[in-house]
Amino acid sequence: MMVNTGSHVILCSCKVSEVRPYNASVIPNCSSWLVFFQLMDEQILCVHGGLSPDIKTLDQIRTIERNQEIPHKGAFCDLVWSDPEDVDTWAISPRGAGWLFGAKVTNEFVHINNLKLICRAHQLVHEGYKFMFDEKLVTVWSAPNYCYRCGNIASIMVFKDANTREPKLFRAVPDSERVIPPRTTTPYFL
Repeated sequence: MMVNTGSHVILCSCKVSEVRPYNASVIPNCSSWLVFFQLMDEQILCVHGGLSPDIKTLDQIRTIERNQEIPHKGAFCDLVWSDPEDVDTWAISPRGAGWLFGAKVTNEFVHINNLKLICRAHQLVHEGYKFMFDEKLVTVWSAPNYCYRCGNIASIMVFKDANTREPKLFRAVPDSERVIPPRTTTPYFL
């Protein structure tokens, strides 16, 4: 298993979130070495956000310097922040970063790069996953009951190979079963 970097692991979010201070310096240093895309069986592109108008081929993605904080614009930013939408080609994203991209862009990218599927996250999907653009793109959302209030199902996508995929759905633990473990000191630190 590998972990992709995404919009959730940037320096400024570490400093203002509930991350403990000792992690604020460690997380960005580690996250800058995480991959921001993966290619499974040479046919499934896994990326956090989506596509970029600056990127036509997988080789162009491979040339992006990953050991940096995610920039506010450009190809790296787009791969992390862009979202699929029912638009012709490209549209300005309401997020303020990345782009909205449509079926034509997705089909062209999949064709040029001999892909079967683009697998991404970055957007809440109440059903846990959602296929778009003739099943050439899937959004997989893995946080059940997002922010403890959305009531959504979550999923992971299991691939046996490029042609065989199966979503596994799961729900949040009910509040009545949620347990906060007792605070103890780990012997490792004694």
